[in-house]
Amino acid sequence: MLREPLHETWIDSNRFVPRRFVRPIQKFMKIEASTGALLLLMAAVAMVWANSPWSDSYFAFWNTPIDVTVGPIHLSETFQIFVNDALMTFFFFVVGLEIKRELVLGRLRDPKAATLPVMAAAGGMLVPALVYIVLVVGEGGEALSGWAVPTATDIAFSLGVLSLVGNRASSGAKLFLLALAIADDVGAIAIIALFYSEDLAWNWLTWGIVTLIVIAVAGRAGIRARTFYIPASLVAWFCVHEAGVHPTLVGVALAFITPARPMYSAEELYDKGQALLNSFPRHIVTYHQREEADHQIMTLAEVARESVAPLARNEHRLLAWSSFLVLPIFALANAGVRIGDDIGQLLKPVAMGTALGLLLGKTVGISLFTWLAVKLGWGRLPEGMQGRDVVALAAVAGIGFTVAIFVSSLAFVDPMLTDQAKLGILTGSLLAGLLGYSIFRFGPRPKASGESAGAE
Repeated sequence: MLREPLHETWIDSNRFVPRRFVRPIQKFMKIEASTGALLLLMAAVAMVWANSPWSDSYFAFWNTPIDVTVGPIHLSETFQIFVNDALMTFFFFVVGLEIKRELVLGRLRDPKAATLPVMAAAGGMLVPALVYIVLVVGEGGEALSGWAVPTATDIAFSLGVLSLVGNRASSGAKLFLLALAIADDVGAIAIIALFYSEDLAWNWLTWGIVTLIVIAVAGRAGIRARTFYIPASLVAWFCVHEAGVHPTLVGVALAFITPARPMYSAEELYDKGQALLNSFPRHIVTYHQREEADHQIMTLAEVARESVAPLARNEHRLLAWSSFLVLPIFALANAGVRIGDDIGQLLKPVAMGTALGLLLGKTVGISLFTWLAVKLGWGRLPEGMQGRDVVALAAVAGIGFTVAIFVSSLAFVDPMLTDQAKLGILTGSLLAGLLGYSIFRFGPRPKASGESAGAE
């Protein structure tokens, strides 16, 4: 057996923990941090475009009708609704893969390790909702339906802020934020399913569920052909869309039925690979030998491919598309709010409730529930984290943006209320990011010994 090079660090080694957990998380965090910068750019472009002399073209473009007809299936939406319904289904599929990976293989598999970020996420959803309701209750009516808007956390922007503070945020703090955001995503998915679905058409919903069951059975049976899964997934999406349930939930359902275990174990990969390599001809002379060699190479490639779980393979393949294409398009389509000369829109109850829900609600809710969980012995802070880190992370988690804007598009019918909510999201997210950054930047550095202990 070959020894690992002496200069190779533990994180760079091929051991189980760094290979399966640490490096994937590091890669994920790097991608999300860079996504935050791109999202910020697209949001700025949308705001400038929507308030420029060419603002009419912005709204006309995103309200362009799209008609898709495939046999008996007909879909008629605007370009913006297509982005929110179809492209965000892709986003939630990737999010669902991430959640399942953490539940099955990662930090959330251990109930004790999961309790603290789950409690923190619960506080980060409950308190912002209460802040919003208190500020908007006098308005009544449709305004109250936006209570869930400030409950969301945008992991891309949040990790982007952490990347700016460098080593002033401990590795434990970054992992805690990641776990908290995953729990927050679960809550957001539950809220969309329970509170923002229309009247159900049970016949369409039944067909959608049947299609998802067929996809799940096919996965268990070992069917791997994309030519089956892509059309079947589109059928499930259309059925659920027609049923009145928000179709992004299909993305989550598809992620949760994606197999998390590979078809071949590492031992089977080694045995099959070794057998193929042993029989592989050293010198290829005849046409028959070339055919046989090609067959063996394709068999080895297929075995290697199926030695990676479909969950991991899809997440690896699709994460960049979600981060660098879907989310920027969503930001460009939804962040454009026409402010005009009436800055007083920021003082409207919906805007204020949203902004303060993100800024104060998230900071207080996450900090308070984390403190309670630690005091009650339900969880323990990761090594290297201090009270300052908790408050700073709670503030950073107040960056709502992507999911918050998405929920606002579901919560309101009145476009004026939608615009007020978006203004609140942009304002609250900006202030929350600045608050969290300031606490990290100007507070004491994390203890080096704590980081060392946490890395062990």
